[in-house]
Amino acid sequence: MARYDESFLRAALVGYESERNRIEEVIAQIKGQLGQRGPGRPKAISNGVTPAVAPKRTMSVSARKKIAAAQRRRWAAVKQANTAQVKHKPKRRLSAAGRRAIIEATKKRWAKVRAAKANTAA
Repeated sequence: MARYDESFLRAALVGYESERNRIEEVIAQIKGQLGQRGPGRPKAISNGVTPAVAPKRTMSVSARKKIAAAQRRRWAAVKQANTAQVKHKPKRRLSAAGRRAIIEATKKRWAKVRAAKANTAA
């Protein structure tokens, strides 16, 4: 890659930034003509002037309390439905007789493996 001095690079940067700004302005104009808006922007009026921003709507304290109480009731119903569905089975335990049977079967299997290995080695 070619080496450039600092003044040349700074001039190139200024040129490219001005070109980028020009392109962004053209893109904004085209989007305005198409009627596309970004998120959170006020609606454009046909003559290109944006309307005055409406004041924020506030909610009364009593309304907030009613909404919060209703939400708590909804969550309580959901939690109650979930706990009614989930019933845990008791943990299964292996009996002593079952454990002995497994140990004996394992010993028999390994005896067969060792016998087969001894027969192929001989």
